[in-house]
Amino acid sequence: MNDSSRNQESEALKEKVVEVLRQIYDPEISVNIYDLGLIYDLDIDEEGRARIRMTLTAPACPFAGTLPGQVEMATKGVEGITDASVELVWDPPWSQERMSDEAKLQLGLL
Repeated sequence: MNDSSRNQESEALKEKVVEVLRQIYDPEISVNIYDLGLIYDLDIDEEGRARIRMTLTAPACPFAGTLPGQVEMATKGVEGITDASVELVWDPPWSQERMSDEAKLQLGLL
């Protein structure tokens, strides 16, 4: 397989993961975690292992113990993903600027 085909497959797999992440909602804000800007990085290697760096809207978020696990399990359920790991990070801190325009519209911020 050449690099172009591999990149296309990787991007298609990444899009499948993003679709799944858009189905997970922040329990305190009725916006999905992807459009909310909680996903900082999504990397998938050639073996199908996904590495996700994410944050929460606040360090004291009561869902810190459950949301990363939901993200990991949902990602592992994507066809083509062989494993997934989620790292919870606080730097840079989350802010409303990270939200998509769609999320801002949904929350009445645009």
